[in-house]
Amino acid sequence: MTINTSNLFLDTYEASRQRFRDDLARVQARWPGAKLERHAVDIDEDLTIDWIWADATANRKKLIIFTTGEHGAEGYVGSAMMKLFIEENLDQLNSQGTGLLLVHAINPWGMKHMRRVNPHNVDLNRNFVWDEADLNPAANPNYSSLNPFLNPQKPLRGYAAANSAFLFKLIRTLVSPGESILREAMLMGQYRFPQGMYFGGAQIQEESRLLMDLYREGMRLYDHIIHLDIHSGYGPRYQMSLVNSPLEHRSPQALAHAFEYPSVVAATPGEFYVMQGDMVDWMYRLHEQEFRTKRLYSTAFEFGTFGDSLMASIRSMRAMILENQAHWFGASSPAIVRRVQVDFRELFYPQEVAWREKAVSDARQAYQGILAAEGFIDAA
Repeated sequence: MTINTSNLFLDTYEASRQRFRDDLARVQARWPGAKLERHAVDIDEDLTIDWIWADATANRKKLIIFTTGEHGAEGYVGSAMMKLFIEENLDQLNSQGTGLLLVHAINPWGMKHMRRVNPHNVDLNRNFVWDEADLNPAANPNYSSLNPFLNPQKPLRGYAAANSAFLFKLIRTLVSPGESILREAMLMGQYRFPQGMYFGGAQIQEESRLLMDLYREGMRLYDHIIHLDIHSGYGPRYQMSLVNSPLEHRSPQALAHAFEYPSVVAATPGEFYVMQGDMVDWMYRLHEQEFRTKRLYSTAFEFGTFGDSLMASIRSMRAMILENQAHWFGASSPAIVRRVQVDFRELFYPQEVAWREKAVSDARQAYQGILAAEGFIDAA
């Protein structure tokens, strides 16, 4: 069946979670033994990571892992794309040899509160390290010099004034140390400033540990694993990109050809950006360290929102900086906070109908291409 795009996008964490729970019956129609499980991360707010385990009904051969909401604010696009997958792709799969692990909202607190981070300000996609010692405050030394620009330590006094101050500081920063150092330092992840953007934490977070356990179990049980992780915010506005780990041995060009999908990139400085503590990288390390005989393809679906022009990049950076500043230090009026929050929400959850329709079209194309090329469905 083909689902109406307008029905895919839900605006609250609670509605998204309830729809996912209700979809257990949809999964059980093909996988009768499928179970819904959950892990509470904040009992006071009733926030849970929910997942559906649907074991292959006969021989455990292939497993699809589908994850959303690692960056909480991105969970709304993730919820839409998971619903699309459930409605349009499940019936294509052979339940006798294929299992499912569907994970709703890795970071439920961030999704509920429209923040990228968890309650401890940890960016979970900078927290997936193989050794906790890698959460090193000395890592990413350029971030320290940029911290005053990236994380202003004062309340917002006015939106226009904050915007002017941001642009002035940005111009000065672009002169020295320069655009490439700014971009690398900002996006790589840092472990020294707990209130700063892209903080990777001082220890592995409970959300990360839970997912690590689920991934390890899935890889133990199955021989061939596909992992699709949904993100939004970076890249061309009307073109979703498949962002692969540098540890994936196949080139982006080869995968673009195999998947019949136009935009496949690697998370390298030349094509995307480098991250430390990335979840997809961790999957490949798990494969290399413990399950080398298995077959793995793990990728991030990155739905661009503001775009990839210089002005769009500046707008994205401004939205991130002002949102973090308002969260920690407040503003002189609620109206300023609301304005900042509107910009931030649009960065990760665009309201434009044309954007949503193109995002759904891209996801459909990528699902079909990946599943066919990896042998999970018959090629058209």
